[in-house]
Amino acid sequence: MKSLRELYRIGRGPSSSHTMAPARAAEIFRLKAPDAARYEVTLCGSLAATGRGHFTDQAVASVLGGERTAILWKPEKLLPFHPNAMIFRALDENGGETAAWTVYSVGGGALSEGPGSSDEPEVYPFRNMEEIMKYCLTEGIPLWQLAERFEGPEIWDYLQTVLDRMMSTLNEGLGKEGVLPGGLHLARKAREVFLKARAQRSGIRRTGLIAAYAYAVSEENASLGVVVTAPTCGSCGVVPAVLRYCHETDRCSKTELLHALAVSGLIGNLVKQNGSISGAEVGCQGEVGVACAMAAAGAAHLFGGTVMQCEYAAEIGLEHFLGLTCDPVMGLVQIPCIERNALAANRAVIAAELALLSDGFHRVSFDAVVRTMLQTGHDLPSLYRETAEGGLAAVCRDYAQEKNSAL
Repeated sequence: MKSLRELYRIGRGPSSSHTMAPARAAEIFRLKAPDAARYEVTLCGSLAATGRGHFTDQAVASVLGGERTAILWKPEKLLPFHPNAMIFRALDENGGETAAWTVYSVGGGALSEGPGSSDEPEVYPFRNMEEIMKYCLTEGIPLWQLAERFEGPEIWDYLQTVLDRMMSTLNEGLGKEGVLPGGLHLARKAREVFLKARAQRSGIRRTGLIAAYAYAVSEENASLGVVVTAPTCGSCGVVPAVLRYCHETDRCSKTELLHALAVSGLIGNLVKQNGSISGAEVGCQGEVGVACAMAAAGAAHLFGGTVMQCEYAAEIGLEHFLGLTCDPVMGLVQIPCIERNALAANRAVIAAELALLSDGFHRVSFDAVVRTMLQTGHDLPSLYRETAEGGLAAVCRDYAQEKNSAL
């Protein structure tokens, strides 16, 4: 299992797979072919289908140079390894090819050249959650201590940077009003929901505060702000919202929040290893569903949960997002993405509470749910996997066309 540094990446939104990773790939290819007269970049599959809404072309051109970069959109071109494929070509003055590179954006900002190509070192010697729980119970340690034991004490400095960035983004989002960029003309909600929720004295207060925090981060992501992948940009509002709420209501210390962030990261890394966090591969269950599982495990730890109860919270958080499609309207990370972050953050806290009301024993394991999520995602037709060809994206497009025809 990889380092938490590979899961929690800091960068600009709105998409880790469609914006951050393509920009990173462009930087790598520029180093491979620095003397090219022109560049040609072919975006395949999901990258082409929703790339404009995710600003993929702008991210690539900003690195390679807009005037000498041609972007080719090929949504119908599907390479076998992953739906998010990019083909880079360097050309000389006469149009001759001097270098070429095919690379895949596999989710969370990570890149891969294909099966077995990852150069990221294995840090944790665990294949699944069952092995992690067995190790923790044998050693008598909580989940968070795995991070320090296998990554060294310096991991806390990195997680502190991650936590600070999460909270800064949240604060920035709470302070802004106006309309998000893109053709939807979607108004920001975070500040309004926060002010209304803060005035309440009932259960709606918790729902509103958690939602406001998730809105704040997700709206910053939609505005190309700097966010932390948790596990992706599209789901980046869930974990920060839950951590912020627990910090304010339960007076959790910064150290406790860092421990919870480590627990959440272990859950995300397990899914990244044994399932997928790519909406283009498995739908939104791999993004918002995994974020809910991560936040639920972190919250369960903050509530005093055992290793088994944290695992149960993660299982609850992911199981009830199984089958969730990725159908962004107009290819923008706004509808239904932002609202889904708010809902998932609230569900994460509920999942943690349900787990703590139990003894931790349950029939369906987290490992089983991860395997189910991967199989379900592969069974979803491509129009429900970040192509904006089905679901809400298609229905909303049809409604708009019908209204325009009526006028």
